[in-house]
Amino acid sequence: MSKSTPILATAKHIAYIQQLDNQKDSFEYWAGEHLRLNGVYWGLTSLHLLKHPEALDSAQIINYVLSCQHANGAFGGHVGHDPHLLYTLSAVQILATLDALDRIDGDQVANYVKSLQQPDGSFSGDEFNEIDTRFSYCAVNCLSLLNRLKEPYIDIDAAVDFLHACKNFDGGYGSVPGAESHSGQIFCCVGALAILGRLELIETDRLGWWLAERQLKNGGLNGRPEKLEDVCYSWWVLSCLSIMDRIHWINRDMLVEFILNAQDTDGGGIADRPGDVSDVFHTLFGIAGLSLLGYPDLEAVDPRYCMPVKVIKRLGIASK
Repeated sequence: MSKSTPILATAKHIAYIQQLDNQKDSFEYWAGEHLRLNGVYWGLTSLHLLKHPEALDSAQIINYVLSCQHANGAFGGHVGHDPHLLYTLSAVQILATLDALDRIDGDQVANYVKSLQQPDGSFSGDEFNEIDTRFSYCAVNCLSLLNRLKEPYIDIDAAVDFLHACKNFDGGYGSVPGAESHSGQIFCCVGALAILGRLELIETDRLGWWLAERQLKNGGLNGRPEKLEDVCYSWWVLSCLSIMDRIHWINRDMLVEFILNAQDTDGGGIADRPGDVSDVFHTLFGIAGLSLLGYPDLEAVDPRYCMPVKVIKRLGIASK
C-alpha cells in the first residue's frame, strides 16, 4: 500500500451508522423504506465487525425486528411491508447476532421458508414466485441459523440439484439455469453449497481463475467482465475465494487500498468507489472484505454467512 493510503476510519464509521435513523427529513430515508430491515442488518453487522457492538441499542433493534414479522412467521422490509425471504433472512441474522433467536418461533419461520421451495428445488422469494439463486441462498442460510437445515423443512437434494444446474461453462453461476455468471450469484451458489457441505460440485480452479480476473488495475473488483469496480464485490468475490482457499489469487494490498480510498473520512461510511457518496450497504461489504483480507483490529467474518465467526460458533455451526 502507498504511504498516502488512509487507515480505516473506525470512529467515523460508527458515528455514521449511529445517525442513519436520524435522517428522517431526507428523501433517501423514505425512498429506502422497503430496505429498512436489510439496512439494520448491514449496520449492525458492520459494528460487530468493527468490535463495537454496543454502539446500537440491542433491545430497540430486537423490538423493531419483531414489529416487522407477519402472522405466517415471515418478515417484511419494514413495518407494514409484505413478507419476503430476503427480509426474513436479515431478521434471522440480526436476531442470531444479538442472541435473540428465542424471541421467534423457529418452526414457524422454517415452515414459511419450506413453503417457498419449488418442485425443481429452487426457491421463490415470496408468494409471487420469482425464482433466483439469491433466494436459494437465503433459504439455506436462514434454515441453517435456525438449526432446521433438514427434512421436513427443505429437500436438500433438490436444492443442490437446482444450484448445480445454474453452473456455467466458465465455472460461475447465474440467477437461474442458463443465466450469465455474476459474482453476486456466484456467492449465493457457492455460499449455499458450502453451508450444505457440497463444495465438491464446484470447479474450484476454473471458478477461482474467473473470480481472480475480476480485479482491475486500480485494485478494485467487478462483478463480471467489462464492468466497473465496486466495493461490494470485495465481499461477493473474496468470500468465494476464501471458501475455496484461493483468496491469495488476488492482490491483497491493492484491494485494501481501493476499499480504504472509498471511505468518507469526514462523514463516515464507505462508497461503491472512491469519490462517490457512502451508504450502509457498501460500508458493510467493504468492512467485511477487509476482515477477510486480515486487516487489523476487525472481528473475523464467516465467508458463508457474512456474520462474525464468533456468532456462528455460538450457534454451534461447524466452520467451513
